[in-house]
Amino acid sequence: MGMKLVRIGARWLSIRTVGGDEGWIARATRGENGAPFGIEATASSEGEAEARLVRWLEWQAGHEAALEALQAAERAYHRSVAAGAFLDGDDRPPADERRFDALRALDAARAILDTVRAEQPE
Repeated sequence: MGMKLVRIGARWLSIRTVGGDEGWIARATRGENGAPFGIEATASSEGEAEARLVRWLEWQAGHEAALEALQAAERAYHRSVAAGAFLDGDDRPPADERRFDALRALDAARAILDTVRAEQPE
């Protein structure tokens, strides 16, 4: 049985491994409160179970960051739509361009999140 403290993204986690006849299991808990975090990773060796868990935790941190970026892009797009809703005349083209820029940023953030999700480890 082993324990290791790791930092993944902005989060400190304790990784514990437990072995038995069925193989090894690695689990993570939050460093600040000891609450379980993430998945249980299993493997035939302690090192592989820990490595699988760390890969998943790193992926999860990237997924969380991509999701937060998408949500920020959605808020920016909604602000641009609301800001241009009642404009007319000379003010309309710049507002439309800001809305289109926000929509392009939203689409890019969505594509990044889709890429991260497609790379989820087993």
